[in-house]
Amino acid sequence: MEESKTMEILKTAILLERKGKAFYSSVADKADDPDVKEFFQHMADEEDDHIRFLTEQFAHYTQNQKFKETHPPKDDNSTDEAILSEQVKKKINAASFEAAAISAAIDFETRAVKVYSDRAEIATDPEEKKFYQFLADWEKGHHKLLNEIDKELKEKVWFDNNFWPF
Repeated sequence: MEESKTMEILKTAILLERKGKAFYSSVADKADDPDVKEFFQHMADEEDDHIRFLTEQFAHYTQNQKFKETHPPKDDNSTDEAILSEQVKKKINAASFEAAAISAAIDFETRAVKVYSDRAEIATDPEEKKFYQFLADWEKGHHKLLNEIDKELKEKVWFDNNFWPF
């Protein structure tokens, strides 16, 4: 029964990451501003890394009925997310399609963190636990970045519309 649940979780995780990639790619395709387009493409590329990471683990588990040691992928296309997010925050209008996409992405990343954290918590195999905790932490980085952008967009709207109570 545990093996079946493990396979189900891995398949669900791969599907979740594919949906994330499709979402981020779609937003990147629709974005007019090059910096905004680059930001969402970077997020799609990260989801691609997650898909590869999960698919490798899935193949290993299918063949061996155990998780292989987790070696996080190298971030070959590392982008300074702090600088990138500053550029993006300045160029996204709080009422734009991209701002709505950021809100939707926050929900998406929240779900991914929950799936991975929950599985890490109940996993009995140390490598499986480590694997899912790594994925949860990776997604938490996306979640934090998106929340920072969303917060600044809200504050900009509040400031522009004099929503401050003082």
